Amino acid sequence: MQKINLREKFSLFDEHWKPKIVGELNGQQVKLVKFAGPFVWHQHQAGDELFLVVQGRFRMEFRDRDVWLEEGEFLIVPRGVEHRPVADQEVHVLLFEPAGTLNTGDAQSALTAAALDRI
Repeated sequence: MQKINLREKFSLFDEHWKPKIVGELNGQQVKLVKFAGPFVWHQHQAGDELFLVVQGRFRMEFRDRDVWLEEGEFLIVPRGVEHRPVADQEVHVLLFEPAGTLNTGDAQSALTAAALDRI
């Protein structure tokens, strides 16, 4: 058992859209990721995803609406719901999702991160 300092962990990487694993519990993973620009449209059939904004802001696009998320706010995207995060400026996000969840879900792209680093 050890505490995790989010600011310290975010300082360890610069790349965007490549989640880093910082913890695991009950078959779920806690990941940190930096967003910048648009991601790809995708969905996850195997599980829900929680997005918590640690620093900055971004919008989660759905096919029927957009939801803006500010620092300290989170959103749960239910399994099977198509979505696309978009960040006009860099944003730091904590993800909570089932272990092994592929960042691009059912979509393959240059942003797909098949193997994740632990930090």
